Amino acid sequence: MPTERSGAGADAPARPGDPSPACVTTVVPVPGDGPYAVAVAADGALWVTLARSGELARIKDGEPARRHPAGGVSARPTVVAPGPGARTMWVTQFLGDAITGIDTVDGRTVRVPLDRGAGPFGIAAGPDGAMWFTELTADRVGRLPHPGPALDGRPPAVETFPLPVRAAGAAGITAGADGAMWFALSQADAIGRVGTDGSVRLHRLPTPGARPVDITAAPDGTLWFTENGVGRIGRITGDGQVDEVALPGGAATRPHGVAAAADGGCWFTAWGTRRIGRVTPAGRVRTYELPPGVSEPHGIVTAGTDTVWTATESGELVRLTPR
Repeated sequence: MPTERSGAGADAPARPGDPSPACVTTVVPVPGDGPYAVAVAADGALWVTLARSGELARIKDGEPARRHPAGGVSARPTVVAPGPGARTMWVTQFLGDAITGIDTVDGRTVRVPLDRGAGPFGIAAGPDGAMWFTELTADRVGRLPHPGPALDGRPPAVETFPLPVRAAGAAGITAGADGAMWFALSQADAIGRVGTDGSVRLHRLPTPGARPVDITAAPDGTLWFTENGVGRIGRITGDGQVDEVALPGGAATRPHGVAAAADGGCWFTAWGTRRIGRVTPAGRVRTYELPPGVSEPHGIVTAGTDTVWTATESGELVRLTPR
């Protein structure tokens, strides 16, 4: 059953005597093992990858939680995202070298096999009606052309585009306002851009060891990303200009997931310090500690104007709303 709790957060930089911002959190236990990423479907349901039990969980208020197979324990389903239209969800199987699509209306699934050792990680719908994904261990970006609003049981064809660097660690991916897909290169300290024609351009980050993991598009056309290796949140413009925001706690925060906020800022998960954080468009940081017993927040998604959900490897979904 969901459990609602009140708590407090902290501004950065912290000053003695400053009031801490309050928040309300709701903790929802997730069936299965190892909640990792979370996405919102068109009907408002939350879909969560269960990395250790090899499943997807669907959770919606007032309905029983449902689990769907996603390759089994050896597949390690990683990131889930809604498809084009309003009825499919797509999930990467990092160790299973496959992508699975699920029809949210009738429950049908389709498995799209990839090359052995591809290591698919991030996935997102593109402006061209295709699903785009990263291949973390194969140094490629992939495309599933026009998977369609519903599934007919036939795997769509796969296109892949090689990256100009090796051992780049392509991770999170998102659609940009410029009609291209943008992605984080966790081992190359760079942000990449791939056009719908497959052309790739890289933007190097100014901080060595940044290790960008996740990326999201803001309403103003910029993109926010996490720098897991140095405890910063980055922002990049369409022409490659980069700003970085240092987080309280430094590298120990291990920022992981990021989601755009309606005002042009972003939300992020601080995996290393059990916190959810918020960066304003001006670069101000505010963080909120998770409830006791809840740890290792990874994926994060916005739900409404000022509410977010995060998936935690300790086994929960947490909804947080600032007061």
